[in-house]
Amino acid sequence: MDFPHIAFYAPLKPVDHPIPSGDRQMARLILRALEATGPGPVEVASGLRAYDGAGDPAAQARLTAAAVAERDRLLSLYAAEPARRPALWLSYHVYYKAPDLIGPAIAGSLGIPYVVVEATRARKRLTGPWSAFAAAAETAIEAADLVLCVSARDRQAVEAYAPPGQQVAMLPPFLDLPPAVERSGPSAPPRLLTVAMMRPGDKLASYRLLAEALHLLPTRPWTLDVVGDGPAAAEVSALFAPFGPRVTIHGACAPADLAAHYRAADLLVWPGLNEAFGMVYLEAQGHGLPVLAVDNAGTGTVIRDGVGGRLTGPARQDFAAALSALLADPPALRRLGHSARAHVEAHHGLPAAAERLRGLLTGLMP
Repeated sequence: MDFPHIAFYAPLKPVDHPIPSGDRQMARLILRALEATGPGPVEVASGLRAYDGAGDPAAQARLTAAAVAERDRLLSLYAAEPARRPALWLSYHVYYKAPDLIGPAIAGSLGIPYVVVEATRARKRLTGPWSAFAAAAETAIEAADLVLCVSARDRQAVEAYAPPGQQVAMLPPFLDLPPAVERSGPSAPPRLLTVAMMRPGDKLASYRLLAEALHLLPTRPWTLDVVGDGPAAAEVSALFAPFGPRVTIHGACAPADLAAHYRAADLLVWPGLNEAFGMVYLEAQGHGLPVLAVDNAGTGTVIRDGVGGRLTGPARQDFAAALSALLADPPALRRLGHSARAHVEAHHGLPAAAERLRGLLTGLMP
C-alpha cells in the first residue's frame, strides 16, 4: 500500500502547535498509535485551527469560511492525486469551541468512514455566543460512523443522542511509557510537584485550591516545584508568594527537564478541576510518581483511588486532609508509586491503545 490510508485532523490544536498541552500531546500519541499498528499509512490532512475561545460569532464565521476553502482545496487535491485519497477520516477532539468543519464534508463527498476521537456534546450551547460552532460540532458528531470516547461522562452524552447505526466505544487515554526507574524513598522534606498550564478558568481555580490547601498545613514540612506558564502566570505567582522559598516556579520546561522533575518528586499535587482527563496524571504515574487530585469524571478516567494515587472531595479541606495523610505516611507514598507504574502499564500504554484502534478501525475500512 503506497498511499495515505487514513486522514488525521485535530481542529482544536494541530500536532505542530508551538504551545505544549495535554491536547496536543494526545493528538501526537493518536498519530503514533495509528502509525504503529494501524491498517495503513497516516497523513495529517490539515493544520487549520478551528478554535474560538471567546464566543465571537464573527470569528466563527471567518473560521467557517476558511474551512470551506480548506475542504475545497483537499477535495481538489484528492481528485488531482488519487494516490493521496484517504480511505478513512479521523478527527481528534470535537466540541463546541472547536468543531470539525472539514472532515464530515470530505468523508461524505468521498464516501469514506468518518471517525471522531473525544467528542463532547454540549447541546446547551446551541443558544448563546457559540451557537454556530455548537451546531457544527453536533452535526459533525452525528455524522460519525464511530465515536471513541476518552471518559465515561462523554460516552454517556454521546450515546444519549447517538443517531441510529452509530458505533460508540471507549479509547482510554494513553501514553508512551518512559523506561522504568528505581525510585528512592520520599525526600526530607517531601518534594511536591505541580505541572499545569497557567490560564484563567479551571486551571487558575485549581492553582487557587492547591494554595489554599497548603495554607491549611502550616506545620507540615514540604517543598513544591511548579512547572507551567501561561497568561495567568502572574496570578499563580501571587498565590504562592506567601510560601517564600518553599515554592519554586520553573516556568515551561522541555520534555527532558520535565521528566527529571517527575523522577525527583515524591507526589504530584494537582486538583484538576473539570479536567477532561489530564495527561499529567498519566505521565507522573508512568514515572512511578503517585498523584493527588480532586475526584471528578475526568480525573477518575486515569486515576484509580488507592492505586497510583488518591482522589479527594472538591473542598480545600478535603485536599489538605488527603495531602497531610500522605505526607505523614512515607511507606504509603512508596506503595502508591509502585502501583502507579503498574496501573498505567496495564491500562494506558501505547501498545494496547494501538491494538484497540487497529481492531476498531479495520472493521470500518473496505
